[in-house]
Amino acid sequence: MILGVRAQWRASILVCAKCEKKLDKKGFGEGGKQRLSKLLRKRFAGGKGRKAGIGVMSVKCLKVCPKHAVTVVDGSRPRDWLIVQAGTPIEQVESRLGLTEAIAVAAE
Repeated sequence: MILGVRAQWRASILVCAKCEKKLDKKGFGEGGKQRLSKLLRKRFAGGKGRKAGIGVMSVKCLKVCPKHAVTVVDGSRPRDWLIVQAGTPIEQVESRLGLTEAIAVAAE
């Protein structure tokens, strides 16, 4: 038997956990001390897990391994992977991923 479960996600984002870990304390946010996945989750208040506005999932190594950057995959465009340099403003990451519309809808 196969059962279905609904999520309230407007987007799904995959973030390489190994890349984030390799950045150590040179990441994102104020002072560069936060992980990208945690910062994206925090920006979308309104639930956890499948009840969140967007799904941000930390996945094992994506086998790209850029220096001083994180590999990110947008679930709606799986062919276009992004390499996000440490210290990139979160607003710029959100706009590149197309999350600005998801933020507006989640805020309503």
